[in-house]
This record gives sequence, C-alpha cells and structure tokens, in this order.
Amino acid sequence: MRTMPKQAVLIVDDEKNIRLTLGTCLEAAGYAVELAVNGEEGIAKAREGDYQLVFLDMKMPGMDGIAVLKNLKELHPALNVVMMTAYGTVETAVTAMKLGAVDYLRKPFSPEELLELTETIMRRQTLAADQVQDYHSIVELAKGFIVKQQFGPAKEWLQKAVAMDTVNPTAFNLLGVMYEMEGELQLGQKMYRAALSIDPSYTPAIENLNRSAQWQYTQQGMNLGETEK
Repeated sequence: MRTMPKQAVLIVDDEKNIRLTLGTCLEAAGYAVELAVNGEEGIAKAREGDYQLVFLDMKMPGMDGIAVLKNLKELHPALNVVMMTAYGTVETAVTAMKLGAVDYLRKPFSPEELLELTETIMRRQTLAADQVQDYHSIVELAKGFIVKQQFGPAKEWLQKAVAMDTVNPTAFNLLGVMYEMEGELQLGQKMYRAALSIDPSYTPAIENLNRSAQWQYTQQGMNLGETEK
C-alpha cells in the first residue's frame, strides 16, 4: 500500500472546477490532497493510499456516490467519508450516513464550511486515537458506532477490545448485538455464548441469548451492558 502523508484527503467528483476548487482550498490549509474524476478512480486511489478523509460527490456518471461509499467502507470500514450533495438530494445524503458516511455538505458550500467540517473530523479522529487506549474507552466507542448502525468501525474496535482483554465478556456481548442487528442471528448467539463462557452470570448476554432464542428481534430489547473494567 502506498503511504500518504498524515491528514490526507481524497476528493471524488466528476466536475473539474469543484475538484480543483476544493483541492486548492484544502492544500492551502495544509492538507495533502488527491483528486479522482469518478467513482472507479476514487476506489482505486483509496485501495492504494492511506486517507483520513474522503469528500465524495453523490451524483456522478457511472458509479454513483452510494455505490462508491459501499465500496470504500468495505475497503476501509473506519474511513471518514463526507457526501457532497446538490439541493434536493439531502434525504439521499442522510441515507448515505446510515451506510457509514460521517456527514454531508450541501452544494454550493463555502470554503469556510469546507474547512470547518474538515478540521472537526480530523480533530475528532485525533482525539479518538488519543483517548481509546483502554478497554473501557474502546467498547464505549464501539457502542456509539453500534447505535448509529455503523457496523464496520464497531467491529474493528470490538476486535481490538477482545485482543486487549480475552476474559472480559463485554466485547463478546456487543459483537453479538452487532451481528444480530445485521441479521446474523446464529453468529450473534455464538457471541452471547462466548460471553457466558467467560462469565456465566453476565446479565446482558443472558438476556440477549434468551430473547434471541425466542426469535424476538427488537433493538429496544437488546442489552448493550455496562463495561466490565
């Protein structure tokens, strides 16, 4: 994989003037910027580079923004993607956020809006990297992703939690919740049982396993539990 400088941004838009304007603005602010003219090129660049943020146009010839987003999140589940949308397609942008986009910008937007959002996302990423050094912080971050149904990054953080503490049932229970929400009931139950093999009295896993065994799927009935420190 080609290594990019820190705080690298990829801009994917079929309109040349938008690519150049955004690129110039972000480069002037100190970010490393690369441009892609369509979805296919954007995916190829994301596969080879290490980007902290992608600005992705919603409407492009060929592969549209939603399809590109799905591909990007498969490649890098924790990648920050901001959708750029014209007036009248905000509902689609919100749908994209449910698929893993972190935010959206409605065209036309000002350089100030662009830079403010970029700085916010970069700062949030830096804070997350600095603050999630312990098991409790990691699983709390994962819970947030689960609640937002951003399962890619949730799974990444939960796997880190399991590697950090293999005898704590919390992450296994959360993996069960995540798999069940994705429709993978058997995998979910397997994770609940893994949590109970560590601690047979762990209430969240007991409740989740009993509920799932009765095929009573409801997010309201799921128990994310308190973090076992």
